[in-house]
Amino acid sequence: MDTPEKLQEAIDGTRPVLVEFYADWCPHCQRMMPVVEQLKTEIGDKAAVFQIDGDKAPDLMRKYHARVYPTWIIFKDGEETWRDSGEKPLSELKDMVDKFV
Repeated sequence: MDTPEKLQEAIDGTRPVLVEFYADWCPHCQRMMPVVEQLKTEIGDKAAVFQIDGDKAPDLMRKYHARVYPTWIIFKDGEETWRDSGEKPLSELKDMVDKFV
């Protein structure tokens, strides 16, 4: 399970970090689950991918100003470098991660 401590450690690291804030009840998030799994496979260890259940981590939702599901944020060298929301094709997510590798 992704914990706030693991997330912060990854954000403070050197690899890009893609964070998805999702909810189990969100139909868009449900459709994105296999896309995120495929993304993890394709990017390997070039970047870290965290999936945060916003209903179980409201403090993280507030901290990162995630107000809709799914919210996507990429961090690089401790800084937010990209943010978007909604369903995304695999190619767009992969391209965004690759930009910061």
